[in-house]
Amino acid sequence: MASYQPQKSDKFAFGLWTIMNTGRDPFGEATRERIDPLDVITELGKRGVWGIEMHAEDLIPPTATAAERDRLIKEANKRMADQGMACVNCGANVFAHPVYKDGALTSHDPKVRQLALQRYLNSIDVGVALGSKLCDLWWGRDGAEVDAAKEPLEAIKWLREGLNYLQSYIDKQGYTGYRLAIEPKPNEPRGDIYMPTVGHALGLIATLNKPENCGLVVEIAHSRMAGLNTYHDVAQAIEVGKLFGCHFNAQKPLRYDQDQRFGSEDLKESFFVVKLVEDTGWQGARSFDAHAFRSSDREEVWDFVSGCMRTYLILKEKVQKFNKDPEIQAILKELRSGAGEPLPPHDQLKKIAFDADQLARRRLHHERLDQLTQELLLGVR
Repeated sequence: MASYQPQKSDKFAFGLWTIMNTGRDPFGEATRERIDPLDVITELGKRGVWGIEMHAEDLIPPTATAAERDRLIKEANKRMADQGMACVNCGANVFAHPVYKDGALTSHDPKVRQLALQRYLNSIDVGVALGSKLCDLWWGRDGAEVDAAKEPLEAIKWLREGLNYLQSYIDKQGYTGYRLAIEPKPNEPRGDIYMPTVGHALGLIATLNKPENCGLVVEIAHSRMAGLNTYHDVAQAIEVGKLFGCHFNAQKPLRYDQDQRFGSEDLKESFFVVKLVEDTGWQGARSFDAHAFRSSDREEVWDFVSGCMRTYLILKEKVQKFNKDPEIQAILKELRSGAGEPLPPHDQLKKIAFDADQLARRRLHHERLDQLTQELLLGVR
């Protein structure tokens, strides 16, 4: 039996905020002690984790002096080097402080919008100092509960303006290879969040001054919150070359953002997401944006970390079995036979004769294929 022990080559990553989470929620106080972000890096590295994601504020308090900022960056780099790790993404926390109560990049107050941009600019600088090449923008406060209070056309323009501003800073600073990403989410903490899905975000990206340098971070939980299929969302992002990051976790559809341990609620969908990124050879980090249960103590958080990676490795093994299973592959070969043939010219299309009843009687084997997939996931195949 495979050991399912993670290796650095697996490119697993965790957000610092996921491990630092104290179990606090909107209805209750912390249930476990906070852990220092530097210690998070070390402990993750010891467990085979390759990368970290972070908000700059996770590592560097907003009130830190320049000297303290430099010290923390230096120490974080040392710990990553000691553990053979990398910083995958560095975003900004523009949602926690009360000043963002009306939004960050879409606040009615231009000074707040400027403050949010300063936070993002700082996160880009910190990311560069840590070797990161990506700034993921999750603008959780950029949305609305009262539609009469905010004009969505204006909000879209402000988001575009903000992204173009950040890109011009990246270019001016000469940060070669540094990219931006939007992380879509439909709601929470706002009633509605702007750019709620992959499709919405792709639409905005297409209107930017430099659309080729902005992509997506797709999260399983966020797609399922919108009632969508993450497998399809990730596929769309990959197909257009816009999957700059992927967050693996679990979620009951249409509920609050649960951020559960990867694979704990949606095993078949999780399997197909793993299959997609593995089969396409996607080179990004397998990042986990999930949290241990509120009932977990600090030691159980590390069990949660191991569990996320173990589940991914098990599903990766299942993908390999799926791809080698003779019956599954025979069905897929029959289904896809002739699928890649080009369409005829317009003047020939109407001349093609076919028997609709005969086509309708063609066996597609969907039931059998789904049954075989379930058996494989249940370990009986």
